[in-house]
Amino acid sequence: MVQPRKKKRAYRWVIVIGGIFGLLASLGIGRFALGMLLPAMVEPLQLTYSQMGFISTLNFCGYLAAVLLCGRLIGWVGSRTLISLALLLVGGSMCAVGWTENTRLIMLLYLLTGVGSGLSNVPIMALISRWFEPALRGRATGMVVIGNGLGIILGGHLVPMLNGLGRGWQLSWQVFGASVLVVAGICWLLLRNEPSREQDHLLMTARQRGENPRENPDGRFDRRLFWRAAAIYFLFGFTYVIYATFFVSSLVQQRGFSESGAGLVWSWIGLLSLGSGPLFGSLSDRLGRRAGLMLVFSIQTVAYGSAAAFLPFHFLYLSAFCFAIVAWSVPSIMAALVGDFTSPRQTAAVFGYITFIFGIGQIAGPYCAGLLAERSGGFGPAFLLASGLAFVAVLISAKLPKQKTG
Repeated sequence: MVQPRKKKRAYRWVIVIGGIFGLLASLGIGRFALGMLLPAMVEPLQLTYSQMGFISTLNFCGYLAAVLLCGRLIGWVGSRTLISLALLLVGGSMCAVGWTENTRLIMLLYLLTGVGSGLSNVPIMALISRWFEPALRGRATGMVVIGNGLGIILGGHLVPMLNGLGRGWQLSWQVFGASVLVVAGICWLLLRNEPSREQDHLLMTARQRGENPRENPDGRFDRRLFWRAAAIYFLFGFTYVIYATFFVSSLVQQRGFSESGAGLVWSWIGLLSLGSGPLFGSLSDRLGRRAGLMLVFSIQTVAYGSAAAFLPFHFLYLSAFCFAIVAWSVPSIMAALVGDFTSPRQTAAVFGYITFIFGIGQIAGPYCAGLLAERSGGFGPAFLLASGLAFVAVLISAKLPKQKTG
């Protein structure tokens, strides 16, 4: 019995590798490449600021509709199958965007991309929580969100190069879509469904060490804890997506950057962000989820405020640095938080509910920011709004229970 258990515990790091690939495709390419793809689409498609925001909003409408189904679909087909099929939808819809110039059809297809992103992202994060005990959960989920940063790096380097090959923005969509299809196959090969017996043993051992004293026996969040966590995740969704969608556009349209220059800045953000999940996930393992979230949102408050156009030029680099070092830490800490306070069988469902509320924030964020930008003639007010709401998230995080998980 000892040897199979050791093999399962070793294989969980393979699950992490599969999760990195999955998030690279699901969000790193399926979502965060949009910030680089949009500027080249503006002139040929004659997109307005509000239309740019609406494209992003539709993506999150699809994401929002999908996340509530994840718990039930995992029960029907298993995490591995659901993740792989969802990534096929992401890749296929992105490839199709590259074959049309019809704005309405592009919006519909990117809506489907959002559906695929939701049906793959939530199961990946829940799967990692189920394979790891609380003392390693923040670190493991933090490692998985490295995939988001890798997607930004790819977008920053590849989009300017592909756009310069003569076929314009469409080639970029086709190449990225094909890449996601390849990753769907990789996830099918690497991922495995949750090892219930092994995880039960790990959680029992963790409880004996006192690592998870507040877990409810029926696997349900305390109601006040649930709504606080949901509010925090909503504010993260609302604020970060404003930055991710419009930062590159603000560099090109308001700060005088070339597309390649803005892409270089975006690539550096992606590179620096690679350590954000593991670093702050591990800190939350040591200091508790409350302290970790308060620190992250404090840094994000500075990041969003520093992007406002009326500030001196060098504040842009402070903004990019602050955003990068905490970029993907909130999803990893939230996944760990849900895993801490729910039973393994309830993790995907509860994380799906919280992600649903997070998705509402992602829908509202780019739409409101696009309207603000159109009325004010720039993105400064939108970045200031994001900064103020990030500070509100600091205050709500302070109300979470003080807990050390490791």
